[in-house]
Amino acid sequence: MIKGTTKLLGVIGYPIAHSLSPAMHNAAISHLGVDFVYLPFPVKPEDLKAALAGFAAIDLRGFSITIPHKQAILPLLAEVSPIARAIGAVNTVYRTDKGWCGTNTDVEGFLAPLHSRAGTGAPPLQRGENTVKVPLLKGDLGGSPGSDWSQKVAVILGNGGAARAVVAGCAQLGFAEIHVVGRSAPNLAEFQQSWVNSPMPVQNLQVHSWDNLSMLISQADLLVNTTPVGMHPHGEKSPVAAAALDRISAGAIVYDLIYTPNPTQFLKDAQLRGAIPIDGLEMLVQQGAAALKIWLETESVPVDVMRQALRQHLGLG
Repeated sequence: MIKGTTKLLGVIGYPIAHSLSPAMHNAAISHLGVDFVYLPFPVKPEDLKAALAGFAAIDLRGFSITIPHKQAILPLLAEVSPIARAIGAVNTVYRTDKGWCGTNTDVEGFLAPLHSRAGTGAPPLQRGENTVKVPLLKGDLGGSPGSDWSQKVAVILGNGGAARAVVAGCAQLGFAEIHVVGRSAPNLAEFQQSWVNSPMPVQNLQVHSWDNLSMLISQADLLVNTTPVGMHPHGEKSPVAAAALDRISAGAIVYDLIYTPNPTQFLKDAQLRGAIPIDGLEMLVQQGAAALKIWLETESVPVDVMRQALRQHLGLG
């Protein structure tokens, strides 16, 4: 029940109508019985600075950030966490006495489905005669690289804010090669250079034009889509042409950060070719749970409730 005392949380993006975050967070809020509500706010890029001032004026307690604001918001914040600074993108904002502060929970969210395969007794992921065992990692960016990934190749589609979190996650897992594919040569060059100068340098990162995608897919042990291609309402689209995806190895992991539609056309095409699909739903749940812990200042967040709320919203049972 929304009352005069109800505290506000939310998510900003443009567009934002597709977001499932309100369903997930409000389910958790209801389960916990706390006096909060989580709302979607469509914010155009040119209105971002004004939106922050408005949020402060109405005492919004915190908010999530999605496309296209994850990088643009950085200079507007009073403080940015080390992990967000290393990635160069923010997905979670909260208020302190200093003003708006930003962090990034996307790395934790990205790694969670990989961790769960190692930590819940799920069968190991097979590729040819090799077994890929996903290590359980400690910390955000600390911990030892996963030696089981040390001979593996990651191919990442896109070079925006979400791609930066995936690069950081792949670096933490210890991939031998990390390849980023994009359509703008200047943007790719800037992306690569930013990691050289980063607090967390990634030495084994290479960038490529989209023309090289077909060749790279044949080498990929992990193929990740971080682009918005295939997102609702254009769910019939895929970032990868069928002919290029034919080169994926049976047993390779294909991961789409998009969570609606579920599954995406990209994942359906990949699974038909023998790849192991991972959708963006669990990443959304886990990064959201981490954000909710910050806003509510608690470690007790009902992750199962959040996950089930999303599945019901998507008609997945």
